[in-house]
Amino acid sequence: MSDQLQVTKTVDASPEQMFSLLSQPARHTEFDGAGMLRGVEPGSEKVTGTGDEFIMNMNQDALGDYQMKNTVVAYEENRKIGWAPSIHPIDGYTDKLGETQATGHTYTWELEPAGSGTKVTQTYDWSGVQDDNFRGFFPMLTEDQLSDSIDKVANAAK
Repeated sequence: MSDQLQVTKTVDASPEQMFSLLSQPARHTEFDGAGMLRGVEPGSEKVTGTGDEFIMNMNQDALGDYQMKNTVVAYEENRKIGWAPSIHPIDGYTDKLGETQATGHTYTWELEPAGSGTKVTQTYDWSGVQDDNFRGFFPMLTEDQLSDSIDKVANAAK
């Protein structure tokens, strides 16, 4: 089994429109295909390059409310953006996770002009997960959820 899911589709929004939305963490709840995002912490308004960080408020059945710090690992304006989430704070949920290190996965969006729209490739990659306990949780999303996210970004970007 592969350590990633990848979905590619062409949508009716420009790369610039798509990138503008993807680079605004406060708007990520609009295209959350898994229904876990609850908002962004203040100070996370706009991504401007690799190394930028933003903290998302999250919720899911196993953990309840929690936070993920996302570090931007790919940034090419209007063409590519990606982030690597990690539980925040890194040792803040030992009561629920034990010593599990919830790091090593990425979400990357590639945007390519396609006529009047955009060919979008979203890659959800957990090949960098080192903790065997955490690796057992993957994939946490489905191809359908990734596809739904792409559609939601395109619709919100218009």
